[in-house]
Amino acid sequence: MKLTFIGAAHEVTGSCHVLTACDKTILIDYGMEQGKNRYDNAPLPVPASDVDYVLLTHAHIDHSGLLPLLYAHGFRGRILTTEATKDLCDIMLRDSAHIQMFEAEWKTRKNKRAGKEAVTPLYDMNDACGVLEHFDGYPYNVIIQLCDGIRIRFTDVGHLLGSASIEVWIEEDDVKKKLIFSGDIGNLNQPLIRDPQFPGDGDYVIMESTYGKRFHNTPPDYASELASVIQKTFDRGGNLVIPSFAVGRTQELLYFIREIKERGLVHGHDNFEVFVDSPLAVEATTIFNKNTASCFDEEATALVAKGINPIQFKGLRLSITSDDSKAINFYTQPKVIISASGMCEAGRIRHHLKHNLWRQECTILFVGYQAVGTLGRTLVEGSVSTVKLFGEQIDVKAEIAVLPGISGHADQDGLIRWLNSVTPKPERVFIVHGDDTVCDQFAACLHDEYGYQVDAPYSGSEFDLAEGCWIREAAPVLLEPKKPAAAHADTVFARLLAAGQRLLTVIRHNEGGSNKDLAKFTSQIHSLCDKWDR
Repeated sequence: MKLTFIGAAHEVTGSCHVLTACDKTILIDYGMEQGKNRYDNAPLPVPASDVDYVLLTHAHIDHSGLLPLLYAHGFRGRILTTEATKDLCDIMLRDSAHIQMFEAEWKTRKNKRAGKEAVTPLYDMNDACGVLEHFDGYPYNVIIQLCDGIRIRFTDVGHLLGSASIEVWIEEDDVKKKLIFSGDIGNLNQPLIRDPQFPGDGDYVIMESTYGKRFHNTPPDYASELASVIQKTFDRGGNLVIPSFAVGRTQELLYFIREIKERGLVHGHDNFEVFVDSPLAVEATTIFNKNTASCFDEEATALVAKGINPIQFKGLRLSITSDDSKAINFYTQPKVIISASGMCEAGRIRHHLKHNLWRQECTILFVGYQAVGTLGRTLVEGSVSTVKLFGEQIDVKAEIAVLPGISGHADQDGLIRWLNSVTPKPERVFIVHGDDTVCDQFAACLHDEYGYQVDAPYSGSEFDLAEGCWIREAAPVLLEPKKPAAAHADTVFARLLAAGQRLLTVIRHNEGGSNKDLAKFTSQIHSLCDKWDR
């Protein structure tokens, strides 16, 4: 009965934990790292083909984004999550694969001109579609028998449509333990989705700390704040460009803009148009509308009951094709452009920045967390006067603004409120999913002020859940950046190595087979080895 910490250890993205119990290997999330990372992550302790289950807290790419890679490396188990998260991953993982393939194709063309090798994407659409076949969606608050000795339950944690904390009950060798994985804990009073629900008792809590040393101000009138930015920008003849996460944040913005139009908060620009330039965001909005009964809060549900769609209004324009996207920049009237990605690292938002950043009458409005090392973080910090987009240096002349108060993450008070709901007090709390110093400071706060037994482990640390002690406390390993050619070679060889590991898994699964079949299988392996042995 062991828990191994892999991703989002003293870092905010790349969430991943490995639970070993009852002869099963279980991943809790398998997310992609985004932005600049300080520490190197330990590898998974088993081959991907030996992973039996994945429990997924929510659809954000920093929690789900490496699942297609897991499949590419041989995973064929089950992925359990909520129904809404399953629906969102169906579009988000395919979109992520599209981005991986597009960027690899672009780099390959560039390399070809320089006489270099082609670039292989981290994973492709076949991997994304393949792993999606292994998803099972479940409702909130239902206890699920995962296997002999392990049960789980998803509880709404109010961070994103379908987001959940996950309770895990384990019975092994007469030892009973309950773990609670917080996932990302939501902020209070967000539009559309419910406030975080509380999971109950637990022996061990593994909780995020993204805003572990931050305090949200008293929630403003979001609609009025956003209307003020729109009014100021339109009055000077500019466009309001909003880099926004396609899933969650975009739908919240549509909710606010519907309210702005309903209350008449923008004057002199009647029937202003709002362009949502993200096919992913359009698909996600459809999924939001599909899950009103199970995920919407009371206010949004009341609007639906009156026949009002909370995220639709006159003047909303949905941009699907690349031609639709390009046409936005030839529309001369002041407008709102909402486009992904939210940290400006990829996608159509970079085209809109190219067309608007140099115009001092425009506003670039950030409405979400910007990870260290991303273009969004660079613009918010105001540390550069030019940025490079599509090979061009673009002057930063537009107003750079941040809409305060919009956050999908609980602040320190919200995190503590959620943890204090776990009664009686858990044996131990593990702090993850926070910047390096935040993890340590939040852990110290919980220990010194609230009396919790707390640890903030580094990647590779292993904890014995039955004995309640560390098997191994790993030291931090600073990440050494690799040159593109080396990173490319590692990706290709890693797939080959994973294929070999999967072969061993398949061999073990065939133990006890007929002598005739095993002999045929052996012959096929030798033939393959003879072909490639150098």
